[in-house]
Amino acid sequence: MARSGTGDDRPSGEPVPPAVQATVRELVDLSPVLTRLGARFTAAGFEAHLVGGSVRDALLSAAAADGGRAGTSTKPGDLDITTDARPEQILDLLRGWAGSTWNTGIAFGTVGAEVSGVRVEITTFRADRYDRESRNPEVAWGDSLVDDLVRRDFTVNAMAVSLGPDRTVTDPFGGLGDLLAKRLRTPGAAVDSFADDPLRMLRAVRFVAQLGLTPDGEVVAAMTSLSGELARITPERVQVELSKTLLQDSPRAALELFVDTGLADVVLPELPALRMEIDEHHQHKDVYTHSLTVLDQAIELEKADAEAESPDLVLRLAALLHDIGKPATRRHEARGRVSFHHHEVVGAKLVRKRLTALRYSKEIVEAVSRLTFLHLRFHGYGRGEWTDSAVRRYVTDAGDLLPRLHKLVRSDSTTRNKRRAAALSETYDSLEQRITEISELEDLARVRPDLDGNAIMELLGIGPGREVGEAWKMLKDLRLERGPLSREDAEAELLAWWAARS
Repeated sequence: MARSGTGDDRPSGEPVPPAVQATVRELVDLSPVLTRLGARFTAAGFEAHLVGGSVRDALLSAAAADGGRAGTSTKPGDLDITTDARPEQILDLLRGWAGSTWNTGIAFGTVGAEVSGVRVEITTFRADRYDRESRNPEVAWGDSLVDDLVRRDFTVNAMAVSLGPDRTVTDPFGGLGDLLAKRLRTPGAAVDSFADDPLRMLRAVRFVAQLGLTPDGEVVAAMTSLSGELARITPERVQVELSKTLLQDSPRAALELFVDTGLADVVLPELPALRMEIDEHHQHKDVYTHSLTVLDQAIELEKADAEAESPDLVLRLAALLHDIGKPATRRHEARGRVSFHHHEVVGAKLVRKRLTALRYSKEIVEAVSRLTFLHLRFHGYGRGEWTDSAVRRYVTDAGDLLPRLHKLVRSDSTTRNKRRAAALSETYDSLEQRITEISELEDLARVRPDLDGNAIMELLGIGPGREVGEAWKMLKDLRLERGPLSREDAEAELLAWWAARS
């Protein structure tokens, strides 16, 4: 089906203020590649326009500067160009000028090129039709810039800057006004846009986090009614958009939209399932709200740690999903209490299953699953009753995830009771102090048996095999229990173990 065209009820543009026009021209001219490319296409009799996120961000910066607010004068990053030239004509214009070209997207009218170290993608005006069964359009070339812009996802991305001498800003659907009003709308009817390409609904979620935009009622209604269409999108593309959303500075509002519109029910059903599960430790809020708060707090701790990776996708996924085992483990106890025994075990399995289905890397899947499994262990620490052996095991089981585990556990305290919150923080301070003290005496980051495999085989007179692995594990457990042993003591323990086996 074809997309509906614009009508009287669609967003309309207003003249772009002259000061904004001038500032955008300056921002575009910061890229010599754009200047030279525009001159080349103009000389050949073709239009060329910068489109996409670089225009959006340049206009936002220019408008901010014009309004007396802080703007940034940075040259555009990813360069997306649209033109009335056909793909073969684009290749002719680039030949002998671009350092290299590639035509992997030429069936969709896109030619890629590298010019002076800058990557650009140049696409012929499009007037596509969609079959509504896949995201693959029936490609059709267009003859009008406005017709090309109307098929784009949102008004804030349906703006263009001419690379001709005039550098005219084209904003037919009010994208600049929407940017300034922090409003998210579609150029055409939202239901048509999302039915054409359901991935746009996840992009809407991301733009809430990335740009701080609020979708208008039509967009929210369309997302809600068409949420089931998200099943048409491949897991890989869903994963990319979900990750981009989580990696923004403040993803909470976007995740709430993700859940409220029903999109999460399709691709991450474990998240909305938390809404009905009341956490016995935080009776003032449900587990869903608690999880979003944990994410907020984890992001703050992440940003405050100058030595840590930021944004940290593993930590943010763990913060959001650490309690997804609760719905399956909910039990009603005496006196109206609710328990979630072993929800960390069930949750770790659910995390592994869901993130694998979303095609996350094996490393990310295992890291988030392990953090989920370990996030409750600290609550057995009490007031410091753990033995040194228990502290060693905590550190060893966390491995290189220990800094993230520290942040996750601290973020998991969302109680409004200031005295209880202070007590939990003080208790975890105590655990970290003990880890530091033991680490000063032992290399907790690399706990190994006091005898390696070669020494085990030599002492026992055996070759490689299962027995060596069992002996190694016994010595590792002994090392965790008692700390470093002298070689003599380690050999004596190994021989005693071997004799008991025999």
